[in-house]
Amino acid sequence: MSRIVVTGMGIISAIGRTVDENQAALAGGRSGITQSSHFPSKFSGVIPFGEVPMSNEALKAGLQVTAAGVTRTTLLALNAFDEAAGNAGLSAADLNSPRTAFINATTVGGMCLTEELYANGNGKPGHEEYLAAYDYASVSLFLQERYQLGGLINTINTACSSSANAIIYAARLLQNGLADRVIAGGADSLSKFTVNGFNALRILSDEWCRPFDADRKGLNLGEGAAYLVLERAEDAAGKTIYAELSGYGNTNDAYHPSSLCDDGEGPYLSMNKALHKAGLPPQAIDFVNTHGTSTENNDGVELQAMRRVFGQVPLFTSTKSYTGHTLGAASAVEAVFSILTLQHQEIYPTLNFNRPGGAYALQPVTQYTQAPVAHVMSNSFGFGGSCTSLIFSKA
Repeated sequence: MSRIVVTGMGIISAIGRTVDENQAALAGGRSGITQSSHFPSKFSGVIPFGEVPMSNEALKAGLQVTAAGVTRTTLLALNAFDEAAGNAGLSAADLNSPRTAFINATTVGGMCLTEELYANGNGKPGHEEYLAAYDYASVSLFLQERYQLGGLINTINTACSSSANAIIYAARLLQNGLADRVIAGGADSLSKFTVNGFNALRILSDEWCRPFDADRKGLNLGEGAAYLVLERAEDAAGKTIYAELSGYGNTNDAYHPSSLCDDGEGPYLSMNKALHKAGLPPQAIDFVNTHGTSTENNDGVELQAMRRVFGQVPLFTSTKSYTGHTLGAASAVEAVFSILTLQHQEIYPTLNFNRPGGAYALQPVTQYTQAPVAHVMSNSFGFGGSCTSLIFSKA
């Protein structure tokens, strides 16, 4: 079975528009969670968000987008896709090739203007140009047309594990000889659709989120996009290899629409499956980039599952304290962060943590740390019990 390696990365989030900007913010302990200025909502100025600090107009200008009806989700995706393709040295011929696949993930896609389109559909003028963009796969379709992508294209939604599952799908395409290279990741923008939904669940915090902290009040929503370029190791000779995707596992605890099962069986099984796929014992994992949403259910269940898997839990952190929870983009954003940990041999601290609490209390890394890291596990646990774990190993 071919080894799968990462030959390119691209990202945009609340802490930077490029991979380098994100790494500098992580190393400097600088959060991008603040009051929004580009997201029109009654919660703006009340609840903090991990907002990309650029207007749609600025994004369009920088990306040279002149077409009508391009949503913010698509603009964020385009920014990260551009960087990833350029970082991997992909030519126009590479992108046009039927052997280049694109697997995108999102939870909202073009539905980020749901309220506006609902009003338009009920006879109120305005926003007609976004009707075509309402298709859930509109992000994938826009990028396909812009780059004349010639290979297999798909869109995945498994809630917060969406882009981790896009990366797994990419690996399987490569290992089964169905593609020679795959660009995989995800994108999501802030929208009333998601903010109102999470508010209804009463898990939005009016303060900066505090993953794993006894006094946490809930999560902060964010936005962003990230993509990896994945290839078989034998096809990547002479290219920069950032990391190897050495293991992955996906399970579903089928317990509740928005909560993980209290016994942590789904996360426990996904982590074990990833270790088995990688051929690694638990003690080989040097660091875990947790899902770490800063909600009572997720934090407690994830810690319990990690204790079952590892016994002595390795160093861990939650980078959602920098970016907020970027939903369908989160797994890919945190995959990039995990690879940066391997590249720079540095562990980025969880921000805002004061004290552990709960039955499975453990303390995450709270100070920037340089340490030898050979294998990183990145966890993503979505609504509906879709639990996915990825393992990246040092190239």
